[in-house]
Amino acid sequence: MAEPQEAPQIYLITPQAVELSSFPNRLAAVLDAVEVACLRLALASNDEDEVARTADSLREVAHARDVALVIERHLNMVERLGLDGVHLTDGARSVRAARKALGEDAIVGAYCGASRHDGMSAGEAGADYVSFGPVSATGLGDGTVAEDGLFEWWSQMIEVPVVAEGGLSAGRITALAGMTDFFGIGPEIWAEDDPAAALRSLMAGA
Repeated sequence: MAEPQEAPQIYLITPQAVELSSFPNRLAAVLDAVEVACLRLALASNDEDEVARTADSLREVAHARDVALVIERHLNMVERLGLDGVHLTDGARSVRAARKALGEDAIVGAYCGASRHDGMSAGEAGADYVSFGPVSATGLGDGTVAEDGLFEWWSQMIEVPVVAEGGLSAGRITALAGMTDFFGIGPEIWAEDDPAAALRSLMAGA
């Protein structure tokens, strides 16, 4: 039986679009101010040149601070861009193929919405972590929320690390702190003038 982690770590998520003239410096300021375990490049764009330029820029910032950088969806770009792994958005469906393509040392994560079944299947297929969310109503997606009971059950029964993401607030972080290994935080802070301060404030109750 897995023991829940004492203090959940921060799994930082980039905005869906970034301005390369300013965002790397904003990111660096956050990474210098707050301990972050992993960074996810989560661009909405499918333009390979744009994604590659952004990945190159953010990789320098992250790796200089010993922070792993994974990319959302673009499995074929991981090795070419020198990234640490991939974050899959289709539950367990692509995990086995991603693991085969990237090898045992790469990070393979899977977003599983609110589905315990998908999470278990992803773990069995070789995912290094699964993420569930959103953890409160966000107005996005189909309105399904990952309930606290899912995280509680997972933390007690499953050894694969779990990420809580989407709709995070200080109150939700306090409620979930004993049931998750990571908090996936991004949209909650990037619109603020001081993202690092916003992040520290959010995590104060963890």
